Amino acid sequence: MEAFYYPTATWGYGIAAVAFLVFAVQLGAGWRGSLRGALILVAVAFSACWAGSAAAYAQTELRLWWISTVVFGTLRIGAWLVFLLSLLFVSAQENQGNDTRWLRPPSWITALFIVTALSNILLQGFPEISVSLVGGASQLPFLPPLVLTIGGLILVEQVVRNVPVTSRWSIKPLCLALAGMFCFDLYFFTNAFLFKHIDVDVWAGRGIVNALVLPLIAMSSARNKAWTFRIAVSRHVVFHSAALLGSGLYLLGVAGAGYYLRFFGGSWGAALETVLLFSGLLSLSVFLLSGKLRAQLRVFLNKHFFSYRYDYREEWLRFTQSLSSQAPLAAGVPERAIKALADLVESPGGALWLAEPTGDMRLAARLNFPDCTDTEASTSSMLKFLARTQWVLDLNELRETPHVYDDMEPPAWLQAMEDAWLVIPMFAEDVLFGFVILSSPRAKIDVNWEVLDLLKTAASQAASYLVNMRASEALLEAKKFDAFNRMSAFVVHDVKNLVAQLSLLLKNAEKHKDNPEFQRDMFMTIDHVVDRMKHLLLQLRAGTTPIDKPRTVVLADIVARVCRAKAGAEPKVEVNIDHEAEARGHAERLERVLGHLVQNALDATPADGRVWIRLSVTGDMASIEVGDTGHGMSQAFIRERLFRPFNSTKTAGMGIGAYESAQYVAELGGRISVDSKENMGTIVKVLLPVHRPNVQSSNAELEKA
Repeated sequence: MEAFYYPTATWGYGIAAVAFLVFAVQLGAGWRGSLRGALILVAVAFSACWAGSAAAYAQTELRLWWISTVVFGTLRIGAWLVFLLSLLFVSAQENQGNDTRWLRPPSWITALFIVTALSNILLQGFPEISVSLVGGASQLPFLPPLVLTIGGLILVEQVVRNVPVTSRWSIKPLCLALAGMFCFDLYFFTNAFLFKHIDVDVWAGRGIVNALVLPLIAMSSARNKAWTFRIAVSRHVVFHSAALLGSGLYLLGVAGAGYYLRFFGGSWGAALETVLLFSGLLSLSVFLLSGKLRAQLRVFLNKHFFSYRYDYREEWLRFTQSLSSQAPLAAGVPERAIKALADLVESPGGALWLAEPTGDMRLAARLNFPDCTDTEASTSSMLKFLARTQWVLDLNELRETPHVYDDMEPPAWLQAMEDAWLVIPMFAEDVLFGFVILSSPRAKIDVNWEVLDLLKTAASQAASYLVNMRASEALLEAKKFDAFNRMSAFVVHDVKNLVAQLSLLLKNAEKHKDNPEFQRDMFMTIDHVVDRMKHLLLQLRAGTTPIDKPRTVVLADIVARVCRAKAGAEPKVEVNIDHEAEARGHAERLERVLGHLVQNALDATPADGRVWIRLSVTGDMASIEVGDTGHGMSQAFIRERLFRPFNSTKTAGMGIGAYESAQYVAELGGRISVDSKENMGTIVKVLLPVHRPNVQSSNAELEKA
């Protein structure tokens, strides 16, 4: 037994051990009970043990690790041979029915295989046995592994020859991997057989060689569904690994060429090497930053390494993220929809046409696409074809074979776009909602059924986003109109009340124009109307929300101002203030609320009736009672209509005052109660929280204490 301590061997076999171990764990997690799956799992597990034992031996030179390496190496080869025999057995069943007698080896061949395997373990693991038999170094220890290796090559050749043509695509990577592994072992053991000792350098590279064939074994395991492994290989990992491997090979090639030029180039070799290395790095940077070259690499990998072009989970997650992204490149939903669809087929951009209320289609958004002012009429041949068939139009196919599309004539503006490639219809509840035109892809893509199905499904998802966008815009617009209409109704209601006051003043002016007291009331009323109009203008600028915060107001003063404003009305308003109180609110808005209630009472009461306003305090609530002996209201009207907008018992009423009053009083923490009987009168109470500054300050002091 020779000393094989070699740092390269430690790293090489260590990497191989980790790779085979990870693959064995993945196979074990995805195994679904197949016999051939179990055989390949055992072979991979033995390979991991063999590589790990070799790495340990290269590091420690312990004899126990060498024996372990030989044992697991023999078991590894035996497991691969049994697996190849199982593949031959299945191929024979498919080609010759149940007649598989030719595959059943005679007992002497089975015995020879067992003897060879045991001989390999004894002679390789215990070299002193061969020394005692021959009397020195000999070729005997290397004969059993040579026999096993040649047997493996023969079985690989038989599998390739006998496997059905339809299954050759799935088994080819495995056969290539095993053929490469056995060929390297054939060279390794032949060299040892001829020179009677193992070449340490070749042995050190054996671990890396076995690790390099592992991806091919994994590829066949994923392709063969009959082995019942669930192996999910991320396309991102494959893409980036291939890009990294290609970059490494590229840099090695550039470095090798530079070294060659420097070695043979004389005085100019070093300079040329530097220039060549810089050019190589620059070209590599261009490749890594080029979307077109990356797209071509992605298409190549999808075509040759996966049974389906798309990893649908990854594509759908990326598509959803693109639709919901807030990146500056695609700030709006239409632009994000274009980008999401374009990324599915490596297109740099496109344009979106959406239906207008008339049914015509107009350009709504574009991304890396020329502007277009043309409108596609709803009666056009293309829109009718899209609505009827729901097809994705391949414009290249349309130009070459127009009969496939029922001789549909595309619009002139679309034919003039040289870069236009696909027209993807978008449907909302089976109605053509719009369409997307995509630019030619960065890399050539075969538009097959898989691409078309993915685009139609993704377009349906994007259409739902666009429909929701339009619905949200319509809802927002409706809310703005609603706010504007509500504010207009409030303003009209206030103007109506002011006009009523001025009309009453003008009506009594002719009769009382020479009365000094009337003149004084007239000037006070006009001053009040002017003041209200100023506040109304401020409200029009600020909206329905008050422009200032609630502050302390004296309720008795507000009651007095309301009564002065109604001084010329009939019947006279009776005022009764049992208790003065303060509350938090806006004086002008509270005055408007009480003024509305008093005006309603006056309108509902004949001249010989009574209208009164009374201020009192009960507990923590101030009560402003407005009563009348008018015609009253029914309980049904109070319950169902009184405090709802646009409901009124008056023919000229807006039905806004009571609604606005109730909303504002509720904002202040109060409430309005109504007690009314038809033909007997109404009592409305406005209840507001009493503001007591002294109590609040003492409470604050207690809290601080």
